[in-house]
Amino acid sequence: MNTNRSPASTIFGTNLVAMATPMHPDGSLDRAGVDALLTHLSARRCDGVVIAGTTGEAPTLTGHEISQLIARACRHRDHALRVIAGIGTNDTSTGMEMARSAAAAGADALLITAPYYSRPTQAGIAEHIVAIAEAGGLPVMVYDVPARTGVAIEASTLVELSHHSLIAAVKDAKGDLYEAMTVMSSTDLAYYCGIDELALPYLASGATGLVSVTGNVVADRYAELIAAIRVGDLDRANAVQRSLLPLTDAVMRTTQGAIMAKAALARIGVISDATVRRPLLASSAADLSRLDAALSATGFDQESRSEHVSVRLA
Repeated sequence: MNTNRSPASTIFGTNLVAMATPMHPDGSLDRAGVDALLTHLSARRCDGVVIAGTTGEAPTLTGHEISQLIARACRHRDHALRVIAGIGTNDTSTGMEMARSAAAAGADALLITAPYYSRPTQAGIAEHIVAIAEAGGLPVMVYDVPARTGVAIEASTLVELSHHSLIAAVKDAKGDLYEAMTVMSSTDLAYYCGIDELALPYLASGATGLVSVTGNVVADRYAELIAAIRVGDLDRANAVQRSLLPLTDAVMRTTQGAIMAKAALARIGVISDATVRRPLLASSAADLSRLDAALSATGFDQESRSEHVSVRLA
C-alpha cells in the first residue's frame, strides 16, 4: 500500500457528479449554461465534478472544448469544487496528451478508463493507465466500466496499480460489490460508486463516495445519503435512496444517462436547452412524460421548477 498520498476525499471529494455539457440548439457549447450548472451543483453540495466523462458526451467534444470546460469549472473552486478531467481513449499517446492538456487547464485530478474497443491484456491496461497518469502528473481515479470499454479491469490489476503514487481511487461501474470490498481490504484505493442504482450498498460497504449522473439534478439528496451512512443511520439512508428511485429509473434506465440528465436539467430550468450531439438523440415524448412524473415524485413540482428558471434567467 502507498501510505503517503492524501486522503481521497481531499483529492476528489465525496459527492461527485458526472457533469452534463450544456449546448445550444445548434450543438455549440452553452458557456452560460455551463456556469449555471456549476453554480447549481455547488449550491446542492456537490464537491467534485467530472468534466468530459460519458455523461458530458466526451466522444463528441474537441480538445479545445474540454480545456474550456475545465477552465470554467476551475473558476468555481471557491465553492470547494474539485475538477476531475475525464480521459477515455484507446490510444495511449493521445491519452497522454489529453492528460497534459487537462493539467495545463487547471484540473485537480484525472479519471482514466481502460482502453475501449482494442481489448488489450491486463498488462496493457495497466501500462496505458500509468503512462497517462505520469504524463499528467495529477492524482488518478481509475474508471472500471466494462459495459462501455469492452474489457474489465481485474482485481489483480487494481492491486498492482495501487502501488503507484498517483493512482488513488477507483470509480466502479462494474457492479461487483464483493470484488470491490476485496480490493478495498487489500489496498488503500478509495472506491467511488459509479452506478447510481447501487449508491447505498456501495457506501454501506465502505465506498468513499459517489460519481453520479442523477446528481446533476439532486446532488443535495446524495449529500444526505452520504451523511446518513457516515453516522450509521441506515434507516435514513434507505429512505433517501428510495425517494430517489423514480428519478434514478427515469434517468438511468430509460434511454441513456446523458440524454435524460440534460432533459431533467432543462425541465427544472437549470439549463435552457437539452440538445445532445449525435449519435445521441433527443428524448422522445414518452421518455419526457416518464421523466416529468419522476421529477414530480422527487419533489420538483411546478413551483420549484419556476424558481429554478428565475435563477437561470437572472
